[in-house]
Amino acid sequence: MTTPSAPSAPEQPAAPEQQPAAPAKKGGKLLKKVGGVVLAIAIAVAVKLGLPHLTGDAPVHAQAGECVTVTGPDDNPKVDTTDCSSGKPDLFKVVKVIDNTFDVNQCGAELSALAQQLNSDKFVLCLEAVPAK
Repeated sequence: MTTPSAPSAPEQPAAPEQQPAAPAKKGGKLLKKVGGVVLAIAIAVAVKLGLPHLTGDAPVHAQAGECVTVTGPDDNPKVDTTDCSSGKPDLFKVVKVIDNTFDVNQCGAELSALAQQLNSDKFVLCLEAVPAK
């Protein structure tokens, strides 16, 4: 007597061959990081240098003989040039400009002084109040 053969198990299809994943491109990630940092710096510089000039908040480097209005808090005044006959409040005439310093004492006790910086230029405006009309 012969023993019956074992029932054959249905063949499992072979798993498809998996190809190894492509190695991650390190250069692409690094380039994105560096590009992001460069972009952030460029935006920061543009805002720092350009925005005050676009909005009119940049310090004014007035010349002697011009008139300016000074508004805002003492620790962050806003200075705008204006016509001396405008009669605006807080109107001052620039008596002299002292460049390359923030020393407001150089204007003397009889004049008001305002230290300003425009880009890398630092200067003091020596001001005389213009009486309101």
